[in-house]
Amino acid sequence: MDFGLSQEQVAVRRLAAEFVDREIVPHAVAWDRAERVDLSVIRQLGELGLLGLTIPEAYGGAGGDHLTYCLVTEELGRGDSSVRGIVSVSLGLVGRTIARYGSEPQRREWLPRLCIGEALGCFGLTEPDAGSDAASLATRAVQKGDRWVLSGSKTFITNGTSAQLALVFARTGPAGSGANGVTAFLVPTDRPGFTAHEIHGKLGLRGQATARLTLDEVDVPDTARLGEPGEGFAIAMTALAKGRMSLAAGCVGILQGCLDAAVGYATSRSQFGRPIAGFQLVQQLLAQIAVEADAARLLVWRVADLIDRGLPFETEASVAKLYASEAAVRAANSALQVFGGYGYVDEYPVGKFLRDARVTTVYEGTSQIQQLIIGRALTGVSAFR
Repeated sequence: MDFGLSQEQVAVRRLAAEFVDREIVPHAVAWDRAERVDLSVIRQLGELGLLGLTIPEAYGGAGGDHLTYCLVTEELGRGDSSVRGIVSVSLGLVGRTIARYGSEPQRREWLPRLCIGEALGCFGLTEPDAGSDAASLATRAVQKGDRWVLSGSKTFITNGTSAQLALVFARTGPAGSGANGVTAFLVPTDRPGFTAHEIHGKLGLRGQATARLTLDEVDVPDTARLGEPGEGFAIAMTALAKGRMSLAAGCVGILQGCLDAAVGYATSRSQFGRPIAGFQLVQQLLAQIAVEADAARLLVWRVADLIDRGLPFETEASVAKLYASEAAVRAANSALQVFGGYGYVDEYPVGKFLRDARVTTVYEGTSQIQQLIIGRALTGVSAFR
């Protein structure tokens, strides 16, 4: 096994790290307080070629590998998980899905705009009564000739109020058809009947827009359909499997950010006449963060390697997402403990790391859902109906 990075990967990682330190880290606190990231930073990422890393060059991307994508995602997570979330959803869940399942006109219309940050995408799967049980979604799409009319609501949708494109999953089969009755649609957010209302007061990820979507008889042509009727649930699950790799990479960024901050503080803060880094129990906290950061990073890299080699990766993605997200919460707790009372105010970064890390164990499949996916792979017995 070769864990070395190519010269190109090292260069991209350095480019991303320098950009994060220059253009994201200095603004992270202000964006968090304002509950809004300055979206010009997404355009800057596009100008550097860091958005469409896994999108083919023919559609405006870089045609790169998934490990490079993870390296960039980790750096974004280290700087501000809200920025990482905006990119992961728009390019990961939406862009890569269009690249795989979209028609040629759909790819040419949307992928170049997503890759340069001119447009953002949102992933319209979760509903008020359909979270982990996504197959029970109630949003409907009724076919009328060569058009579809969509009605329903979505919630907790990242980029919901800032996106120009919504990838919406709606029921086209009869009631009770479950996963087999779901179809995917590419819906421009300026269509009549499409409204978005931002959700405020979140514990973390405050800088990224999170919204409730309402579709009131939104009319789209059949050319807006992504894939065949009834394939929507499979498309969503495939997108989420790769999305878990991206989310896990962002969690590695949180782990690394916690380690950097805690080591820096412990070596400069003195108590009882010496730096607190000299106390054994502080070193224990730092060592635990370092070990878990390394372990999480290797799990993420394994997923990227499997994808790039065209091998099954879904279970490994759940392993990486489960471990990295839970480890990020533990690391943020430990880092806050190193900082003591100073960690509790947002002048220092660890409180934000903790708030941002906590939701990673919930969205894109809770830790419990990941355990059921892993258990199914181990036993051949599904806990899902």
